[in-house]
Amino acid sequence: MNWTDEAIILSVRPYAETAAIVEVLSRQHGRHLGMVHGGRSRRLRPVLQMGNHVDATWRARLPEQLGHLSVELRRGFAGEAMNDPVALSGLTSLVSMARLLPERDPHASLFEVSLFVLSFLDDADVWPALLVRWEVALLAELGFGLDLTACAASGSNDGLAYVSPKSGRAVSASAGEPYRDKLLRLPPFLAGPGTGGVSEADIQDGLKLTGYFFTNRVLAPRGEQLPDARSRLPHAIETAMARKG
Repeated sequence: MNWTDEAIILSVRPYAETAAIVEVLSRQHGRHLGMVHGGRSRRLRPVLQMGNHVDATWRARLPEQLGHLSVELRRGFAGEAMNDPVALSGLTSLVSMARLLPERDPHASLFEVSLFVLSFLDDADVWPALLVRWEVALLAELGFGLDLTACAASGSNDGLAYVSPKSGRAVSASAGEPYRDKLLRLPPFLAGPGTGGVSEADIQDGLKLTGYFFTNRVLAPRGEQLPDARSRLPHAIETAMARKG
């Protein structure tokens, strides 16, 4: 058994004296593990960094085995983000959340979106909103898609301002006003195309929205919590915005 595919490094842990167990998100083969010989060597350590885009080849005698993985660097997103702590936080959050995907279950469209987000980490005005959209896409891939296209009460797609924490459906400002304290705010950039910019408050509302559904629909049934990298991300963005302002 063997395959060759594009992949993003999700995690790396030492194995034996010189090897490493590497977890990747591949385009056609999904989240996959493999052992990299010499993975702790000087040559491979810069390649085996979380978030890096690589060409990966996996080999094993039987499909259920761990197998051996070899990688070649395509683009070092980790190195590019290293000098920007907030961008690095975004990268780390993305790869940690991608590990929620079922093992060996392909998600080619999410892989493409992941590369797209990573490619914009050098633009602080763009990537936080892209990351929130990526999290909405991840929820959908996990079977918990949000319906943000029309009001759950009226069916209209005008004035969408909230999301029901029970149904995951959008609610208009007028229909949701009496229950606003029980609803999650829907940032305009998720409600549809707009002409205005995305504010830091919009980003925080977006992260709160997706974080709620990850916590209550995906992780709580597993007895798990949000990864630390994702939990710290809102504060990291808030701090960066405050310094910028």
